[in-house]
Amino acid sequence: MKNTLFSTLNDQDQHIASSLSQVVGSSHNSTTFTHTLTVIGQAVTPYLIEGVLSKLKDVFTATSLAFHHLHQSLGDDVIEIRGTLFGSEHENINIKPLLGDVSSSYNLDIGLQASRPSLSTPGLLVMDMDSTVISIECIDEIAKLAGVGEQVAEVTARAMRGEIAFNDSLTHRVACLEGVAVSHLDQIRDSIPIMPGIQSLLTELKKNNWKLAIASGGFTFFADHLKQRLGLDFAISNTLAIENEKLTGKVEGEIVNADVKARTVKTLAEKWGIPTSQTVAMGDGANDLVMMAESALGVACHGKPLVNEKADVAIRVGSLHSLLYFLDK
Repeated sequence: MKNTLFSTLNDQDQHIASSLSQVVGSSHNSTTFTHTLTVIGQAVTPYLIEGVLSKLKDVFTATSLAFHHLHQSLGDDVIEIRGTLFGSEHENINIKPLLGDVSSSYNLDIGLQASRPSLSTPGLLVMDMDSTVISIECIDEIAKLAGVGEQVAEVTARAMRGEIAFNDSLTHRVACLEGVAVSHLDQIRDSIPIMPGIQSLLTELKKNNWKLAIASGGFTFFADHLKQRLGLDFAISNTLAIENEKLTGKVEGEIVNADVKARTVKTLAEKWGIPTSQTVAMGDGANDLVMMAESALGVACHGKPLVNEKADVAIRVGSLHSLLYFLDK
């Protein structure tokens, strides 16, 4: 049965992206709502929106549709759908997998939120580094140059999936790097692949006086470089011990693990006077889940399956700047 929100369109118009403006307005109506469903994609059609709502009909009913205030300004169609969630999110334990199924079915990013931080109010974004701000795991790249790439990569993958304790995995992997020349790190740093969308994301947040930080289980050699290159306010990561221009295979000082990342969110928010309601944490691995839980909004960025299901919202399709669409005006 065709959703009544789209009953005015014929079948052909349902598949034309420009027809979306016929059923989606610039502002919401005054109907009471409990949640906001955000739909993000390229050339989104009424048919796709109707499909999303149909798949969610047993848990969510829409009452108002409007374009997000950043709709098309960064190259994406972004639709906010206000409505009512049946039961509590705790009772609807299958909602996150359902959203993942919807995202996969229509190649869209989908987020369902009861509340959202405000873009126009100063806030704090704390980001993981490896496989989030950059598209590589730096320790794996170092290991490749050291000839132990496969060995280290497997341990990294298990740690990111939450299968082994991060501290133990890091100590084991760094030990494999003993004797690697620091010049190899220069080579990785100079060609470091930054994730698409990061510049748009940071530029928009800076315009609105947000504080920006990296909290990484990676290494200062790369995190400090990115702090400077991207104009971030803070970075914390692990320090590789070096002697005679070679790695010793050890980490200096406290290991930056999941708990340290979460502590960083809390400490920085207090330092800069940012309310918890304006804190956001973004990452891809299991060791990012604690800092996500510490924040008002936890965003999985092309994350592992466990992270996508536990984060508040997940970017599965789009670039990093898609985080902005999960913020209120």
